[in-house]
Amino acid sequence: MNPSSHHDPEKLERAIHATLRALPPRRAPRTLEARVLAELERRAALPWWRQSFAHWPLAARAVFLLASVALVKLTLMAAVGVMAGFDSGAFVAAFSTPVSWAQTGVALVRGIADFFAILFRSIPPVWLYGTVAFVAAMYAALVGLGAAAYRTLYVSR
Repeated sequence: MNPSSHHDPEKLERAIHATLRALPPRRAPRTLEARVLAELERRAALPWWRQSFAHWPLAARAVFLLASVALVKLTLMAAVGVMAGFDSGAFVAAFSTPVSWAQTGVALVRGIADFFAILFRSIPPVWLYGTVAFVAAMYAALVGLGAAAYRTLYVSR
């Protein structure tokens, strides 16, 4: 037997929706606010090294990142040393290639940056201002359309 022949799913959905909307909102426990505020104060009182990485001072983050990179480099050097049988020639060959690759990458990035600098200087300023104005207008239109869609879809309910 087909269940949709006895019950219309859309009617059932509307009935459930109306019933749930008629329910009063659930009250939060009386102690919730105090517990949340106490937890926020406890977390704020933690020393910086026990907070998330984003809350660390900039100098501490930089030192941590440099130490992490150094640790990875030492681990790679130890692995290459073990695989090469502690042969200094193989060790130097293994780590000279990444340095030359990095120098080539820096030269490539500088060349691309110089190209775009020349290209940017050759564009007339009126075009740049026009582009900025167009992007600002499109952003304003996006915000306006988003607000209109929100009002149409959600506020009228």
